[in-house]
Amino acid sequence: MANVALENVRKVYSNGFVAVEDATFQVADGELLVLVGPSGCGKSSLLRMIAGLETITSGTLRIGDRVVNDVAPKDRDVAMVFQSYALYPHMTVAENLAFALKLRGQTRAQVEARVRAAAAMLELDTVLDRKPAQLSGGQRQRVALGRALVRHPQAFLLDEPLSNLDAKLRAGMRVEIARLHRKLGATMVYVTHDQVEAMTLGQRIVVLKDGRIQQIDTPMALYAKPANVFVASFLGSPAMNLLAGTLVGEDGPALHLGDGARLPLDGADIPRDWIGREVRVGIRPEHLLPAGNGAGFDAQVEVVEPVGSEAYVNLRHGAHSLIARVAADDLPQPGASLSLRVSPGRLHVFDGASGERL
Repeated sequence: MANVALENVRKVYSNGFVAVEDATFQVADGELLVLVGPSGCGKSSLLRMIAGLETITSGTLRIGDRVVNDVAPKDRDVAMVFQSYALYPHMTVAENLAFALKLRGQTRAQVEARVRAAAAMLELDTVLDRKPAQLSGGQRQRVALGRALVRHPQAFLLDEPLSNLDAKLRAGMRVEIARLHRKLGATMVYVTHDQVEAMTLGQRIVVLKDGRIQQIDTPMALYAKPANVFVASFLGSPAMNLLAGTLVGEDGPALHLGDGARLPLDGADIPRDWIGREVRVGIRPEHLLPAGNGAGFDAQVEVVEPVGSEAYVNLRHGAHSLIARVAADDLPQPGASLSLRVSPGRLHVFDGASGERL
């Protein structure tokens, strides 16, 4: 395996559209790094540049110790797994797994040994004689992974490989990919628009928006300390509550919401020079807590969404929507009024104009 390093990589298409701007990061040898962001953010363009399927407008790309900007895809020693599986329908599973090895001139014994090893690792032993049409979606995806696996590449590139699967299969395949990565110690770059996939799979995550990197960090560091409003709102399910207003200091710190509504921030450590500043305050749903003795603020329950061991309570405070994550026992009824407070050590404060974390 090898590390993958990008330095000031830029991609501009012929119509002038800038797909990727100044991408700089390194995937360590053996690391599983996830590129995540909404559609059109540049994540697939980045992956395709690493694979050699897109030319690099400017910047430097290294795989191992070699600059590969002008190296053909077949000579980069990377294996790509596509969203569409891209299996040959007329070939059996064994033939699909063996195809790339035969093209590279491997001996019959080498091909058979690698196919058997990959099939055993991916639990495909019993379906080697079947064709793709006879397989489930999860089995097809494992064949696509196996076809990459048999090549023993320096890096695996996975482009939204679970998008075609239903929710249950996606969850199962996430576990399989994580288990496979741990077993192989492989360098993997994984592209997804699904923040749950990113959080559960990535050792580190690169968050992209409009072709620019917003933040790179471990999943829990991104969740606990997002660099800006976009990262804060993109990662987390349900999404972070974000309220725009002015910080005030009389009668304790609070956020004045501009329509007469006020969000008390009791116990929060608000610097004096922030008073009067236009900000956006972020609160994770699990950090809206019950308030006792008349403290906190009142919010009206609109919708309750039980999801098993917990529930999401959609609330209204003045003209502002909020969502709280609560235990599933003793749920409030729609129309009820709840007294809530904000966990003081869990506030996220962002500049009102730039959206950057303060």
